[in-house]
Amino acid sequence: MEEDILKPGERIDDLHRNNYKIIQNTNKFCFGMDAVLLSGFARVLQGERVLDLGTGTGIIPILLEAKTEGRHFTGLEIQEESADMARRSVALNKLEDKVDIVIGDIKEASSIFELASFDVVTSNPPYMNHNHGIVNPRESKAIARHEILCTLEDVIREAGKLLRPGGRFYLVHRPFRLVEIMNTLSTYKLEPKRMKLVYPYVDKEPNMVLLECIKGAKSMIKVEAPLIVYKEQGVYTDEIYEIYGY
Repeated sequence: MEEDILKPGERIDDLHRNNYKIIQNTNKFCFGMDAVLLSGFARVLQGERVLDLGTGTGIIPILLEAKTEGRHFTGLEIQEESADMARRSVALNKLEDKVDIVIGDIKEASSIFELASFDVVTSNPPYMNHNHGIVNPRESKAIARHEILCTLEDVIREAGKLLRPGGRFYLVHRPFRLVEIMNTLSTYKLEPKRMKLVYPYVDKEPNMVLLECIKGAKSMIKVEAPLIVYKEQGVYTDEIYEIYGY
């Protein structure tokens, strides 16, 4: 039975794609809407190889395998408990031939994998640095939310090294760090080409930004139509339902 693979505190959630499921632990860190939106924003073409930096419990590689015709998907995760849950989720969905979970440090990703060996790199990194907010006392949640084990620059630098020329980097982050994000991307020759702002409600400020960057491209960006999450309290917009697969 599915429940036999669970450890204390864990549960199995339905991903509403290809009957796929994912193992999570509510006492640790569960994936959020940002990871799902990134999987909907990212483009993966037939036969491409994808790397997700800081994959957590493997949500982005699993969703991208369900949504695209990519050839192979790899998730890199430093926390062994999260990587273990990700590997069991891969096995639960019988994706061992398509998805690999590797334990390792984002800061050393370019020494773990061959340089310029991926067509697509994705990341839903920690949003907050030491200047932003109170660090969660639960270590796994703190690592996921605050730049404790890696910085924004670490993520962007390693993505640039691991992408082939013309490869694509997809990032979800917070708009208040957009200037820093753009400057860092430029430093590492990852040119922003598409940007989409995510608004919780039509009359509120955006709280997420989705970016597509191309390694070595010329400067020109397309700002896409905004994504609105809720029509009203507790009711998603049609676009959100479509992204989730409901």
